[in-house]
Amino acid sequence: MPKLAANLSMLFVEYYFLDRFEAAAKAGFKGVEYLFPYNRDANEIADLLEKHNLKQVLFNLPAGDWRGGDRGIACDPNRIDEFREGVDLAIDYAKALNCEQCNVLAGLLPEGVSEEQAHETLVANLKYAADKMQSAGVRLVAEAINTTSMPGFFLNTSAQGFALVDEVNSPNFSFQYDCFHMDIMEGNLATTIERNLDKIKHIQIADNPGRHEPGTGDIDYKFLLNHLDEIGYDGWVGCEYTPEAYTKDGLGWIKECGITL
Repeated sequence: MPKLAANLSMLFVEYYFLDRFEAAAKAGFKGVEYLFPYNRDANEIADLLEKHNLKQVLFNLPAGDWRGGDRGIACDPNRIDEFREGVDLAIDYAKALNCEQCNVLAGLLPEGVSEEQAHETLVANLKYAADKMQSAGVRLVAEAINTTSMPGFFLNTSAQGFALVDEVNSPNFSFQYDCFHMDIMEGNLATTIERNLDKIKHIQIADNPGRHEPGTGDIDYKFLLNHLDEIGYDGWVGCEYTPEAYTKDGLGWIKECGITL
């Protein structure tokens, strides 16, 4: 049975952020993820995780000035020092939160930087981060994002992601497979996951179109989530969708998919 984690950047947003941990636990979730923890005290979050018996499943490495338009800096040759500082900060938070996995966002292709330069920078940064994070006991993953939701993002397909895993060639680096983004870009979700299961260490879900709850779009999540069991996927599945109304009112899809939280 897939282990579902509530993405607190998108679920339970009717609550103040720190109150979302309790809301997720009361709804039955055992794990949580979100974009970034860095504007919060790590000990405060750790206390909430312990209080509500929650596992911190994933968060992202620092991604630059998010509000200013950055969507990651890992492919930017002009910000390598900043990226490395972010690796250290992510490790500090991961240790404090007992989080075993962090996602890195490749970022938008910087102006004036060639695709070749960006690719070389991305690979070098991933090798550096994977090695340093392995020493700290934290796995590194990276995700591809569709070209409609985030035009200009440097990593767009699962094929690019799997090739990156091969090129980085680290036992501590894998692909994060986001079903919403990959359904837009290429479809064929179940087969792609099954064929590349050894390279996938985290999965995220949302239906398409709309990026709402499973069951509101065209993806057959009852089949797909059961398929994950059948092929032996043992990682977490992050619920990274935008609820159509209140989060709790839209959680019926979990039972409909045969999952018990």
